[in-house]
Amino acid sequence: MTKETQKDKAYKQLSKDALNYHQFPRPGKIAIQATKPMVTQRDLALAYSPGVAFPCEEIAKDPSKASLYTARGNVVAVITNGTAVLGLGDIGALAAKPVMEGKAVLFKKFADIDSIDIEIDETDVDKLVDIIASLEPSFGGINLEDIKAPECFEVEKRLKARMNIPVFHDDQHGTAIIVGAAFTNWLKVTGKNIKDVKLVANGAGASALSCLNILISLGLPPENIKVCDRNGVIFKGRTEGMDPYKAKFAADTKDRTLKEALNGAHAFLGLSAAGAVKPDMLKGMDDAPLLMTLANPTPEIMPDEALSVKPNAIICTGRSDFVNQVNNVLCFPFIFRGALDVGAKQINEEMKLACVHAIADLARESAGAEVSSVYQDEQLEFGPKYLIPKPFDPRLIYKIPVAVAKAAMESGIAERPITDLKKYEESLEQIFFKTSNFMRPVYEKAKADPKRIVFAEGEEERVLYAAQGVIDDGIAKPILIGRRDVLETRIKRMGLSMEIGKTVNIVDPENDKRYREYWELYQSLLSRQGVTEAVAKLTIRTDPTVIAALMVRRGEADGMICGVIGQFKYHKKHIRQILGLKDGIETMAAMPAVISSKGPLFFCDTHINIDPSAEQIAEMTLKAADKIRHFGIEPRVALISHSNFGTHNDTRAIKMREALAIIKSKDKELMIDGEMHADTALSNKVRAITLPDSTLTGNANLLMFTCVEAANATYNAVKILTEGTVVGPILLGANAPVHILTSAATVRGLINITALACVDAQAKELI
Repeated sequence: MTKETQKDKAYKQLSKDALNYHQFPRPGKIAIQATKPMVTQRDLALAYSPGVAFPCEEIAKDPSKASLYTARGNVVAVITNGTAVLGLGDIGALAAKPVMEGKAVLFKKFADIDSIDIEIDETDVDKLVDIIASLEPSFGGINLEDIKAPECFEVEKRLKARMNIPVFHDDQHGTAIIVGAAFTNWLKVTGKNIKDVKLVANGAGASALSCLNILISLGLPPENIKVCDRNGVIFKGRTEGMDPYKAKFAADTKDRTLKEALNGAHAFLGLSAAGAVKPDMLKGMDDAPLLMTLANPTPEIMPDEALSVKPNAIICTGRSDFVNQVNNVLCFPFIFRGALDVGAKQINEEMKLACVHAIADLARESAGAEVSSVYQDEQLEFGPKYLIPKPFDPRLIYKIPVAVAKAAMESGIAERPITDLKKYEESLEQIFFKTSNFMRPVYEKAKADPKRIVFAEGEEERVLYAAQGVIDDGIAKPILIGRRDVLETRIKRMGLSMEIGKTVNIVDPENDKRYREYWELYQSLLSRQGVTEAVAKLTIRTDPTVIAALMVRRGEADGMICGVIGQFKYHKKHIRQILGLKDGIETMAAMPAVISSKGPLFFCDTHINIDPSAEQIAEMTLKAADKIRHFGIEPRVALISHSNFGTHNDTRAIKMREALAIIKSKDKELMIDGEMHADTALSNKVRAITLPDSTLTGNANLLMFTCVEAANATYNAVKILTEGTVVGPILLGANAPVHILTSAATVRGLINITALACVDAQAKELI
């Protein structure tokens, strides 16, 4: 099979997969979801007639109140006429709809902005402007998309003059902002003075000209720029293929071809066509040029071809499979987020430049655990191969909007100024880190007095990323169990900044002076459980969970994290054998939490007790409730069963009733009820029907189960269905700050549980 045939086969498969993706399980990529209940006649009366008249009257008196009583302040329209769609050209408004739906999804996913795509079958500029301008009452902002040049310039210009909401042509300004950030950081890396840089652009469409305008705003002298289009260099006096927007960049030069223009240039900006630049054209450029080859999907020149001529070149493309991807998603969701949140009337130059500098600054900061875990195969260290952040960098959502909002306020176009930018930044974190508020008190406590937390599976990449995050956040002092040579190699390859012996300590099972002390202690603890000297020696060489537990017992670590590798039950066995249970506790339990848009929901016991007794359920419930209070949350407990307040009288239903009686005898203040169905526990309305005098008010946040199967199945189903963030499992009952995770643990999950272990260790010191 030839290489070309293989490409054809791959293309056909991609086509099939893409069509299936868009068609199933339901056509399209977006849907409308109600934010208010519509269940009862009362709901209908409030949502529509007659209740809806009241907000209508308020808005009629004061139009600014539309942001209070409607979704307008968080809705952006993605609008196109389909005249310049991606690399497909003028395919028409209807054919452009999949692209616009995709853009709407990105707004929601990256910045929690509701977005509606609108495809307008109109190419006349006057009519198009009239149609879009008439939509102003419906939206908080307008994102223009895929409108061909030069009409796009005129459309945006007129709309900005007529409308009092942000109008942003992303093809122009989104690309320009990212290019501006890359260019800014290229200057930092190379030490070049912007006044001395000579730049050549190939392509004179909306994106290219907007990029040039922003580079000029950053300080690039206009006389240092040469622009080429399909007719060659745009020079003073040229008449062929010209328009007023191109004419602004007409150069006083004798160069007529792209190759001639590139001689002596320091930087190239390509927003044209695949293969437009041949390797020999680069020979006359600076020895270490900046090559921004942004044609998609195939750049003007492939990076390997460019590097064969200019090995020191710094390259940016529009593709995710090369370094320095210029991707509009770094910008447009977040610039709109900031603009909407302060009620900006437009997106002005100050806001765009603030966005440029915020993105550039972000690339110069340490990448952090979340970014590194997504891009595990790349070294995310500021330099030639990392000029701009990655599209899935979670910091974008709480850095860029703040900079944009601040610029809007300082330039006087914010109708709803934000007085506390720090609180605003914290609120933005929720869009990506759903655990932020939930975990914030824990993080603050951990930072106040970081403890030594040992990670049993120290060689695992997720653990290494988490350890780096723990160091960066200052929430603990990590200790890694792993072979020194392996750890050193992986730390370097992963681009982590931790230093063994300085910011992180290690225990090498193959070479540690405490080896004899460890195996002797282990053997003494378990000699009557069949552990001989030989077994003890082998275990200390091969089982990091045992080493970690021994370190905690000996006081060499304050807490431990394990479970990323191996079965939960084996880790639990070692912890119980070496560290034991707290006084008065008969059993351990596992309690994970799922944090969704509706808040945290705890499940117990998901991993340990197969068929607990009523006494064990009572004990676990009291421990779980106490742990939940540590988060600043008042526990509301439901004992879950197939029986709903006495509808069944089998063994398990009776067990839950007995557990309830025991719990109430020991903690009369705890809000708890049962036995009940899960929907009864999670719905005040359902509970009002089944048992109006229930002692549980509001929705339960701790679900206790009759058996481990029910708990584990419910937890995993809720985790997947809500796409919630997991904290834990939190281990209850152990006589030390210890937590056992699972093989599904994420980097963020590891960091969260480390903070918990640190706070547990602090509390243990106070006892």
